[in-house]
Amino acid sequence: MAAIDNDWLTPLSAEFQKPYYKELYTFVRQEYQTRVIYPPADDLFQAFHLTPLSKVKAVILGQDPYHEPGQAHGLCFSVKPGVEAPPSLVNIYKELSDDLGCKIPNNGYLVKWAEQGVLLLNAILTVRAHAAFSHKGRGWETFTDAAICALNEVDRPIVFLLWGRPAQEKKALLNNPKHLILTAPHPSPLSAYRGFFGCKHFSKANAFLAEHGIDPIDWQIPDV
Repeated sequence: MAAIDNDWLTPLSAEFQKPYYKELYTFVRQEYQTRVIYPPADDLFQAFHLTPLSKVKAVILGQDPYHEPGQAHGLCFSVKPGVEAPPSLVNIYKELSDDLGCKIPNNGYLVKWAEQGVLLLNAILTVRAHAAFSHKGRGWETFTDAAICALNEVDRPIVFLLWGRPAQEKKALLNNPKHLILTAPHPSPLSAYRGFFGCKHFSKANAFLAEHGIDPIDWQIPDV
């Protein structure tokens, strides 16, 4: 499986030594050997690889990876080029269009955001094919909570975009007054009309960053 080898290693290295993580590692390795698991093992820590801790400007939290073939590649809400954008991402693009006038792209590949400092982190990092939440409660939540706690301690402004109840429950880990926490319903078709549409989180995030002398994020995903 992939390993973390950038500046995330400092705050997370203690997790690798804890009993829960050793059990998690054994479980996940066995799952990859015996079942179809997403994302591919090499993409497991892609969110951390693409967005080093020192570069994080904004955080978007997802729940667990997409569980159909070819979708998940280690970034929440993102799919590989050539894969149809899932419904929640379609709604994210609609809100981006209304909020910032972004053109809706022909793909769901969000690597451009990650490379600009948007940490696209799922609470659970692996899933069995066709079985949502199949790796829930195995230890990933403890690990990603440790990452959120590390972000909370960063001594510079970061924006947290928390969509839906599971993401909003992470507010309990965030008490740094330098950070901005934005909450809205989940962009899923089941809930987007309850307040995700019109939340203007993308313009609010950029205004906050600019106010603190940080380059805003170019949210426009290019066509491929």
